[in-house]
Amino acid sequence: MAADAHLAELNPEQRLAACHGVEDDGVPWPGQALLILAGAGTGKTTTLAHRVAQLILKGADPDRILLLTFTRRAAEMMVARAERICAAALGEGSGFAGRLHWAGTFHAVGARLLREHADSIGLAPGFTILDRGDAADLLDMARQELGLARTDRRFPQKGTCLAIYSYAVNATAPLDRVLRDGFPWCAEWTAELKRLFSAYVAAKQRQGVLDFDDLLLWWERMAQVPVVATALGSRFDHVLVDEYQDTNAIQAAILKALKPDGLGLTVVGDDAQAIYAFRAATVRNMLEFER
Repeated sequence: MAADAHLAELNPEQRLAACHGVEDDGVPWPGQALLILAGAGTGKTTTLAHRVAQLILKGADPDRILLLTFTRRAAEMMVARAERICAAALGEGSGFAGRLHWAGTFHAVGARLLREHADSIGLAPGFTILDRGDAADLLDMARQELGLARTDRRFPQKGTCLAIYSYAVNATAPLDRVLRDGFPWCAEWTAELKRLFSAYVAAKQRQGVLDFDDLLLWWERMAQVPVVATALGSRFDHVLVDEYQDTNAIQAAILKALKPDGLGLTVVGDDAQAIYAFRAATVRNMLEFER
C-alpha cells in the first residue's frame, strides 16, 4: 500500500487538513498552527487520525507527537485508528503498533509530565491524585476547621465550594469575578471563600496531594520554570488537540507554553458544540486562535 493511499478515504477538505504542511516527501517540519473547523458528522476524528498517520508516514517520530483528547476512550480510538493506517501503509510485520506513546486527556498527560519533572518544581514524584469526592471531603474538613459550617447564614456546601474553586482555577479568573458571573448567590461569602481556599491549598501541600485541577495548574506553572520550559518545548514536534471548543483558559495557556510560536500545533473543533461552559470551557479559545 502506498504511503498516501489512505488519503483516498477522505474528501477534499479532509485531505487538505490531513496533509497541511506534510504534502512533500521528507520529514515534516512543524508547520504553521492549524485550526480545523468542522461541524457535527463531518469526520473530525477521522481527519485528525489521518493527519497523525500522515505525519508519521512522512517521517515524523511517533515519540515526538502529542495527542490530547477529552476522554481516555477517545485517545485510545484515535491511536488505534492512526496505527491501523500506518500498519496498512507500511505492511504487515512493520512493528508499528504501540509506538504512539503520548496520547490521552490533558489531565493524564499532565500527571505524567509532572511526575517526570517533579524534582525541578518541588513536588514529590510519588504524589497522590485526589478524585473529586476526596477533594470535596478535604475541602470540607478545612470548612469545618474554619467554623464556616456553623455560620448564622448558610455557608455554601462542600460541592458548591469545590465547583467555585475549580472554575476559578480553570478559567484563571479572580474569585470575585467568578462569583459575580457564575455563582452570584455566594458573592456575600467572598472573604470567607478566599480563606477557605487558602486553607484547602495548604492542606493539600501538607499531605503531598494534588486534585484534578492541580494537574493543569501545576503543568501550566511548571512551563514557566526555564529549565523545564526548555525541556517541554523541545519534547514534541507536533501537538494535536481534539474537541478544542471544550478547552478552557488554563488549557489554552498550556498549549501556548508548549508551542509559543504555534509551529506544529493542530486543533480541531466545532464552535457550535461547546458543552462544558460549566467547567470554564470557552469558545473564545477557537475564536482567538489565529491571534
